[in-house]
Amino acid sequence: MKNQRHDDMSTACQDRSDSWEPPGGLLIWLLVMLEVVTFGAGILAFVWQERGNAAEYEQGRLLLNQNLAFANTLVLLTGGWFMACGLGALRKGEKLCARSWTIAALLTGVLFLALKLIEYRQKAAHGIQFGEDTFFTLYYLLTGFHFVHVLVAVVLLGVLARSVRLGHSHAGDHQNFEAGAVFWHMCDLIWLLLYPVIYLL
Repeated sequence: MKNQRHDDMSTACQDRSDSWEPPGGLLIWLLVMLEVVTFGAGILAFVWQERGNAAEYEQGRLLLNQNLAFANTLVLLTGGWFMACGLGALRKGEKLCARSWTIAALLTGVLFLALKLIEYRQKAAHGIQFGEDTFFTLYYLLTGFHFVHVLVAVVLLGVLARSVRLGHSHAGDHQNFEAGAVFWHMCDLIWLLLYPVIYLL
């Protein structure tokens, strides 16, 4: 009897251990950690280079479009809120609302990309290109890499919206949707790190 009780407790603990995993699955969180470390290294390099190029950095920031950068920050944060609402709706089984919120988040991603392209075009119009100097080399590397991540996120949200419409995502099985939301919020987080370091400090 005692052995049976011990076996039951062990089985219950094992079941709990096997059943728990972070929202979206472990793989997406490993990817997030890798991306954050990668961007963190880039940001540290950007800050370190400023120590020996203070005048160049000061001049470089004067050539950045602060208004567009601030607008893009608001756009991404709004998109993050939309995505959170979409996930909440899906968990309640409200598929139509979940799809609508996801499309809204997708559109904020498209707007972010459009504004960033406008900013790049302004730089090109002033003859500022990749390799111009240390500041703008790192500026293009960091913001360009983030641009690619947002582009991937937009594609993912499109896939998720279609998945909800076709009934592949539902209240009882929303891991893929959670993974997409985690990736989107990672893009938010990285931008919130890039924005003050590149544009404000």
